[in-house]
Amino acid sequence: MPPQRATLLQVAQRAGVSRSTASFVLAGRHLDMRISEDARQRVLRAAQELDYRPNLMARSLRTKVTRTIALVSDTLASDPYAGKAINGALAAAVAHGHLLFIGETEGDPVVEEKLIADFLDRQVDAFVYASMFTRYVRIPKQLKGHPVVLLNCLTKGAEPVQHQIIPDELAAGYSAAVTVLEAGHRGDIHLVGSPDEHVFAGRERLAGIREGLRAAGARLAGTVACDWWPDSAYEAVRASLEAGLSPRALICLNDRIALGAYQALREAGRRIPEDVSVVSFDDSDLAAWLRPQLTSISLPHYQLGWQAVEKLLGPPSDPAVLRLPMPVRHRASMAKPPVR
Repeated sequence: MPPQRATLLQVAQRAGVSRSTASFVLAGRHLDMRISEDARQRVLRAAQELDYRPNLMARSLRTKVTRTIALVSDTLASDPYAGKAINGALAAAVAHGHLLFIGETEGDPVVEEKLIADFLDRQVDAFVYASMFTRYVRIPKQLKGHPVVLLNCLTKGAEPVQHQIIPDELAAGYSAAVTVLEAGHRGDIHLVGSPDEHVFAGRERLAGIREGLRAAGARLAGTVACDWWPDSAYEAVRASLEAGLSPRALICLNDRIALGAYQALREAGRRIPEDVSVVSFDDSDLAAWLRPQLTSISLPHYQLGWQAVEKLLGPPSDPAVLRLPMPVRHRASMAKPPVR
């Protein structure tokens, strides 16, 4: 049988003060209640000796505040890489003295409805509504009237009614273009990947790439279309090289595409970066594992999670879309173009 928890009354009796005095001290209100330093020290010492912990359930019933928040996502929590957003959210919650509940729906609306209902039954104070991929969403009706921040997703509409935290994919595309240009490339720059108009990241990355190149009077020489997976990228790049494509720089829409491109280039006898420079997006573990290591624009997963909770629990501010910077991780896959 577990030992009984010490009560506030026991702390007060050991310290030789009233129960209300002990309560004020442990709540940090000793100054405004004009409690002497001697009494405060006796209460703190008694609480430590008795290993006193406040009854949070009782406190929440009195205050209607549970100091808990819930993060509801589709598949964010189960992805090892994107899960860094969970780490950021957890750290921010702890910094604010809150517990973070995490629930995953796998995109099933029935599961989502049940999950949110369970969290509401537990009287969580606020919600982070998250998505694995940046996309537009409809906030569940159950969350109406509750504090909500969107993590890696957006709502359509002229003015946001919640804070919406997303990576700045447009600026990331621009950074990719600048990275290629600063290495000295002006021509034979090819995009690898299919920028589906319905995929937010692809659409914004491509727009940023074109804008960055255009600002320097350059442009993409072409696109090697493929799915965003290594095998598709390998087949597409291999076929393009066999057909006579001779790129000087490849901008891959993600690291998985870059992996496939690496394999195709190596089989064709093209050296990276001596013959072909490669830059990519995401800065997943693949980027550091590849040889040579891959220059990649980083998705700020940890910062996304941190900022979502910070906006939820921090000082009040007007709802807005917050785009977080995606830094360039410079590695060995970029070099000056070869002399031809």
